[in-house]
Amino acid sequence: MNPVRPLWFYIYVFKSEKTGIFYTGATGNLEERLEQHNKGQVFYTRNKLPIKLIYFEACLNKNDAYRREKYLKTGMGKRYIRNRLKEGLTG
Repeated sequence: MNPVRPLWFYIYVFKSEKTGIFYTGATGNLEERLEQHNKGQVFYTRNKLPIKLIYFEACLNKNDAYRREKYLKTGMGKRYIRNRLKEGLTG
């Protein structure tokens, strides 16, 4: 059986290794987006390099992914990420 890979939409959280600041976004190509950030092609993170992927989720629907991104950028969403990654962020 050869299953067809569906098109995924990713919600991601990058962390600047320089400043420790988180950056949340959504994309259809997670590897390419991380590369763009680390090449300095993204204005917001250009001076915060290097950037490391610390969390991601995948959705089959683009609208769901952008809705989730919007939530993760809220105070409750940021709290969710910090609680979800508590062990990974501290050591």
